[in-house]
Amino acid sequence: MYRTRFAGPWLAACLLAALLVASHGACSAARAEPGAGTADPRPAYMFSPVNQHNVQITAGYWNPIMDYVSRASGVTVRLKLGRTSADTTSFVLAQEVDFAFTNHLFAPEREHMGWRVLARRSGAPVRSQIVTLADSKVTTLDALAGGDVAFPGPEATIAYQVSHAELVRRAVRVDVVFAGNMDGAFAQLVSGKARAVGANSQLAASFTARTGQPLRVLWQSERFNDLALMVSPRVPAAAAEAVARAFTGMADDPQGRRVLDRAAALVKSAPFAFVPATGADYAAYRDFHGRAPAGPR
Repeated sequence: MYRTRFAGPWLAACLLAALLVASHGACSAARAEPGAGTADPRPAYMFSPVNQHNVQITAGYWNPIMDYVSRASGVTVRLKLGRTSADTTSFVLAQEVDFAFTNHLFAPEREHMGWRVLARRSGAPVRSQIVTLADSKVTTLDALAGGDVAFPGPEATIAYQVSHAELVRRAVRVDVVFAGNMDGAFAQLVSGKARAVGANSQLAASFTARTGQPLRVLWQSERFNDLALMVSPRVPAAAAEAVARAFTGMADDPQGRRVLDRAAALVKSAPFAFVPATGADYAAYRDFHGRAPAGPR
């Protein structure tokens, strides 16, 4: 039996961050109806991206993109964040949002919801990794047995589900600690509370770039495409396509390029653009879910 627990202090910190950001209007809490308290008669569509960083950084990354997309598309799109990635995904599953940036909808039990892929970030595919600090005494996966391994949360396909499935496959029994997001998981590692972290290779590289803390990769998976910009079947086709064009046109517009470059600088990632994509680009996720052990799913 794999023991699982949530890192309470780290989740409390995430909640505090969420409250601070929300108090400054960074995160919308509900869908706005036409004409409700505003002169704009258009509906506001809600957008929920997976929390890959803490709430402040996630809001700082996405709010300028939301502003640009709303202006460029003529479709009002507002950010809605939960305090953890699992909370944010719950908005999608409860049909409280209209657009998402996620890889949490490719399991067979979720594809029937009808969400459609519009675009993805450019750049190299990502890998699931199990990493530890470069100076750690841990050099193999077997050395993790019986210790704490931190993950962002149960919904994290790459960072948790794929990496934990590998531990299950190898019969390496660890105590799973859910830290709320990738930053929280790395905080567990740096503090010495966790022996290793299940990570997304892109976010592991960002962590090292932001903190100067080198990591040792104990294992990594095959490649997966980055998260998908997806739209609910409830959104009218014209609005969905206008939003998709705004995202994929950002890099060709000087103002949009500046927004993207600031977002990349915030998380210390390579420059990126949004490029058109379809569900076929996410076959690797469907393959994983088709063969994954029941526990990690």
